[in-house]
Amino acid sequence: MIGMLLNQKELKEMEYLIKREMDEILFDLKDDRIDHIVKRAMEERYKILFSLFQRMATPADCLKYMRSRQHREKKG
Repeated sequence: MIGMLLNQKELKEMEYLIKREMDEILFDLKDDRIDHIVKRAMEERYKILFSLFQRMATPADCLKYMRSRQHREKKG
């Protein structure tokens, strides 16, 4: 396991970057032109980013980015 020390400003910057990346992935997942295999890889990336986000964000912020079961069950 690797640890990292961040000051408050760096923490906010990390939160911002992760949020923007997750927003981009959520936007792209709605695009019908993107292949199913690519979408699956994007969903895996989203899971990793969300787990990082959970470690630094408030529970209220996490709820905004939590994907519902319907989205996951729809895909297959």
